[in-house]
Order: sequence, then structure tokens, then C-alpha cells
Amino acid sequence: MYKLAVFGNPIKHSLSPDIHAQFAQQTGLTVNYSKILAPIDAFSNTVNQFINEGANGFNITVPFKLDAYNFATELTLNAKTASAVNTIKVDGNRLIGENTDGIGLVNDLIKNLKITLKDKVILILGAGGATQGVLLPLLKENPKRIMIANRTASKAEKLKQDFSDYGNTCGFGLDKIKDDPVDIIINATSASLDGKMPNIANGCANGAICYDLMYGKQTPFMDWAKENNAAMIVDGLGMLVEQAACSFEFWTGSKPDTQSVIEKIKALDAQ
Repeated sequence: MYKLAVFGNPIKHSLSPDIHAQFAQQTGLTVNYSKILAPIDAFSNTVNQFINEGANGFNITVPFKLDAYNFATELTLNAKTASAVNTIKVDGNRLIGENTDGIGLVNDLIKNLKITLKDKVILILGAGGATQGVLLPLLKENPKRIMIANRTASKAEKLKQDFSDYGNTCGFGLDKIKDDPVDIIINATSASLDGKMPNIANGCANGAICYDLMYGKQTPFMDWAKENNAAMIVDGLGMLVEQAACSFEFWTGSKPDTQSVIEKIKALDAQ
């Protein structure tokens, strides 16, 4: 049996146990996946207790991804470049930290939405941890250029410098976004959580694929995309399921089907 969990604060809303239960059923594996509320100041103690109970691995969500990064004894390249960990595999004394967020986003775009990223111009709104977590997997798909726009321009410029070895990137302030259309816009700001939309040029959305990393509700970014003639508007549900599938495979070696799980969750939301 695989003993797994997700740690966060808050954690009650997490869909991860339902998603991994469906993966387990598909693959015929016995999985016990729970969600655990970790006190803000006691992440390591809470996780160590779980490990001592025979854990095989666990996911980490807000606000503990940096704590998990520091907790891991080994890091994958994705985790190193993201400076954050959302998945840890327990292998004896080894605690291997991975970040599956970016892989999940890329898999959703390419596999589920049938979007080719090669030679595309991608605009990412926001330069925080979410953007840092998805940049490397996006750059590996050889887009023409990734533009990072942030309210504080210096943060976008720093990400541009940090990832310059992996592909063509540029960074600037939100006020520098031009009215020219781009191929893909990814909203990685926290504005959707706050019910707000950054004040940016509207023309960039015309004919673009607009992807909000948030899921589960219609966001101001999605409304803005519709008002400005986006070609496709998508939330982050597919990314959620795809990053979970990457974690599941990282722990078990078994690759689950994601499309059926996405459809089931959408059907539940529609009820």
C-alpha cells in the first residue's frame, strides 16, 4: 500500500484525495491518500510525523512550497529552477523534492487542449512563485519568446535573467504590455484570488489562448479575455489533474489516465 498525503493550510478544499483515488482505481494500486492541515509554524514537525508513520510520499500546497524546498534532501532540476517543491518522494533517508506544476501546465496545454507551444509568443502575467514554477517546462517546448509582465518590473526582469540560459525570455512592467496580439496569455497573478484583473492593454487578448492558473470559478481574467475576443479561455483544472498525475507517477511508477478524471470533476462542478 502507498501511504500518501497533501499538506497545506488551509487544506479542506483540496481535490487531491479524490483525484488520487481515481488514479489508484485505474492502476489497480492500493493507495491511502489523506489531506493534512499543517500549522503555519510546524510544517517540518507535522511532515516528519507522517514520514515516521511509513509514508511513501506527499504533496505540498500553499503556503508550504518553500518550506518543502528547504526540507527536501535532494532536488530535481524542476524544483531547483522553481525554488519551490510541491511533491516529495520518501526513499529511505532520501527526501526527493520535485515540482510538477509546470509539467502539469504543459501537459494540459499540449495533450488535452492540443496546443502547440513551439514558436509561439507567450505572455505570462505575474512574476511570483507560480510563474517561476512553470517557466522551465514551458521553455523546454521551444516557444518563440516568453514575456513576463509584473506590477513590479524588477521581479519580472530578475526572472528573465534567471532563465535566460533556457530560452528566449524578457521581463517588464504590466504597464509596458502592448496592444499587439500574442499567441498565449497565462494569468499567474494572485488577482483572481482577490477578484481583480490587472489593468493591462486589451489588444493582446485578441485571438489569443487565455489560460488562468486558477480553477473552480469564473475569474475576472476569464471575463476580460471573453470581452476582448480571446480565441480560447481555459481555467487551471486540467493543470491540477495533470500535475497530480506527474506526482502519482513519481511515487509509484504508474502513469494514470487524466482525461477521464478531468471530465468527472467537470461533471461534478456542473451539478
